[in-house]
Amino acid sequence: MTKVKTFKNYINGKWKTSSGRETFDNVNPADTRQVVGRFQKSTRKDLNEAVAAADGALPAWRKTPAPQRGEILFRVAELLVKQKESLARNMTLEMGKIIKETRGDVQEAIDMAYYTAGEGRRMLGETVPSELKNKFSMSVRMPVGVVAAITPWNFPIAIPSWKLVPALVCGNTVVIKPASDTPLSVFSFVKLCEEAGLPPGVLNMVTGSGEDIGTPLIDHPDVDLVSFTGSTDTGSIVASHCAKQMKRYSLEMGGKNAIVVMDDADLNLALEGVLWGAFGTTGQRCTACSRVIVHKKVLKKFTTMLLERTRALRVGDGLNEKNEMGPLVNESQRQKVLNYCKIGVEEGGKLLTGGSYLSEKKYKNGFFFEPTLFADVSSKMRVAQEEIFGPVLSIISCSNLDHAVQIVNDSKFGLSSAIYTQDINRAFRAMESLDTGITYINSSTIGAEIQLPFGGTKGTGNGHREAGTAALEIFTEWKAVYVDYSGTLQKAQIEN
Repeated sequence: MTKVKTFKNYINGKWKTSSGRETFDNVNPADTRQVVGRFQKSTRKDLNEAVAAADGALPAWRKTPAPQRGEILFRVAELLVKQKESLARNMTLEMGKIIKETRGDVQEAIDMAYYTAGEGRRMLGETVPSELKNKFSMSVRMPVGVVAAITPWNFPIAIPSWKLVPALVCGNTVVIKPASDTPLSVFSFVKLCEEAGLPPGVLNMVTGSGEDIGTPLIDHPDVDLVSFTGSTDTGSIVASHCAKQMKRYSLEMGGKNAIVVMDDADLNLALEGVLWGAFGTTGQRCTACSRVIVHKKVLKKFTTMLLERTRALRVGDGLNEKNEMGPLVNESQRQKVLNYCKIGVEEGGKLLTGGSYLSEKKYKNGFFFEPTLFADVSSKMRVAQEEIFGPVLSIISCSNLDHAVQIVNDSKFGLSSAIYTQDINRAFRAMESLDTGITYINSSTIGAEIQLPFGGTKGTGNGHREAGTAALEIFTEWKAVYVDYSGTLQKAQIEN
């Protein structure tokens, strides 16, 4: 048998075992007989040590010139490029999504690191005229302090990069707790940060459960900002904990995203977009398309096209380049998806295909699920309202654009939306009226680029945005600076 490698926490520039000496196994969701790695089951003592290290490193790091901070993060990007393939393969092993997608996950981190490293030489503030003579007015960005980054399992390098790179370039120090299903990818990312020359204590990593270290990290008095990506239920708990301490927090949570297919759409193009949005990452994306809203004039034709292609999807081990969909991440997630399929049938949805575990012998050791398609779904059904986070797509009929927009917006979430149409007037009306943070025209609901803000409305978040220059708003505080060189006491707003 292959010896299982044990990975350590990273605290104050050193790789350390947990004070409790306990570990947990990270298994391959495509074949649970394979243990990808063994990780530290951290204790509160480990967590306190990590936060103390971040707090201790903060004064020197915030005084490090921002261009120098950016140069270190640029080197992180260079290292990610060199190790892209090995990082992608390890990610597929621990998370399950197909290798083409894990390469994209790493590429997103590369893009984020290159792009945001440049903010070390920008970090833009404002200069404005003063209302008084011989007085200079400007605003500058200051780091927030110690950041707690709590990241999910579905994008195990991309999403950590969204948090770590902007936080660090802005002069903050960080403690990151990766999802227990995907700690190897974050370990590798932190390792590259160390290799790039990040000083001890600036970035720290502790692995373990949310109950053991996640909640104590959120509640730690020396943590100044919590950056969380995960479910809306957990996000509301994070918000309540932070609010009690008057602590800053950024939440990126769930979605119930929809693609609208109008009667003038290029149906072949729309078909590709819907398949990619619904079954990419096995539906385990906050931006996944779980509702397709089809104009009644093309409903029958498009449903036939979609059913044929859904049934033909190749499901299997993500390391096989020919496969189009991998397993779900764990058994709990698979059971959740199965339960929603049962709910869909009970509610009156017509199950066209899928709805159950894949039972063939080649799937028996993994968390595989059938690509699933429901028809005759109304917008009030639970399968059309609640986030399933699996390969389940509901088809909903609409009569016109206004009706489609009404259905899209009839959701407690507001992350991503898309519309397929050849009518530019319809496209612009949709852009204005779809209540989501992201809208695509003639493209799927997934595929956001790092140079624009990422996030949503309503129950998807708390108003912050990740990526782009918007990320600076999370990880910096504004400071207004006035320089009076008149040599006299001047009083703004007071008549002389």
